[in-house]
Amino acid sequence: MLVSGSAETSGDQHRALTVTDADGNALAGGAISGDAGAVGTPREAFNRIVALLVAHGLPMPAAVGHRIVHGGVGCRRHTLIDPAVMQHLEAAKAFAPLHVPAAMALLHCAQERFPGVPQAACLDTAFHADMPDVARTLPIPRELRAHGIERYGFHGLSCESIVRQLGDDVPARLVVAHLGHGASVTAVASGRSIDTSMGLTPSGGVIMSTRCGDIDPGVLEYLVRALHYDAAQLETLIDQQSGMVGISGLSGDMRNLRAAAASNADARLAIAMFCYSVRKQVAAMGAALGGIDMLVFTGGIGENDTLVRADIREGLRGMSSRPDGPDVRVITSQENEQIALHAWRLAVDRCAMT
Repeated sequence: MLVSGSAETSGDQHRALTVTDADGNALAGGAISGDAGAVGTPREAFNRIVALLVAHGLPMPAAVGHRIVHGGVGCRRHTLIDPAVMQHLEAAKAFAPLHVPAAMALLHCAQERFPGVPQAACLDTAFHADMPDVARTLPIPRELRAHGIERYGFHGLSCESIVRQLGDDVPARLVVAHLGHGASVTAVASGRSIDTSMGLTPSGGVIMSTRCGDIDPGVLEYLVRALHYDAAQLETLIDQQSGMVGISGLSGDMRNLRAAAASNADARLAIAMFCYSVRKQVAAMGAALGGIDMLVFTGGIGENDTLVRADIREGLRGMSSRPDGPDVRVITSQENEQIALHAWRLAVDRCAMT
């Protein structure tokens, strides 16, 4: 890694481009306030990133990797982007409207700025593409399943990175709990995904910061029938107003909830429900695997909140052959490295073919 960073393009009062070198030292071009050098749109953010690379004498890319949360029906594997792939990705916007449109905006910027440079779509769904039918199939009519309505699973790049980092230590029965703003639990049998908590979209599964996770579909029916919700209102409710922010009425950020928990019963309830939801999914994945040899925590909450990890581990001792429960590890997700590896491999393969 030569340089790393993130661009925050949401919010009106503070927009930030945060960049560090390989040693973790901040580079010029960090926090930005107001309109000066704003990064309020994907294009502005992309242009500033390219300008920063030039200013610091860093090389221009030999390949560009894009994290694509959902590739939809037609794009199931990591792949170089061509016009046919672009069509599939555009169609996938309907499956993940929070994620794919923003990624596509950056993809277009990268293609304009670096024409001819190989660009790779690295999919969060790819790791789960070979899940067995019993886990992938949704209990709906066949004619609807023909439209690609099935369980895809997400956080695949994170799971891949965990498997890669474990190397020869990958156990036969691994559960990966990726806990952050978005959260999922995945059952990995000898390095392969066999089940995961998220489904057709990244909104399903465990309770998350602002997403409800799995919910009785009758709740949505009631909202449409009795309270006259439309599709846009349902989408906002499911993805932005539910989860821990909905339970607490305060925040979806675990750090804020921890700070308020001593005096706020709803904050305590939100934390407890999050942990309970994850614990149930870990147990379910253990049942799918026939036991748990190792449980890996990753993601912002999974890596940093010891109380959450302790709460989730309660009651899991009986799911392992070890007397004290499964081997528990905390491993930093390396999604960016995983994207770089895929982009480089695909670019090299293309060169070899030509």
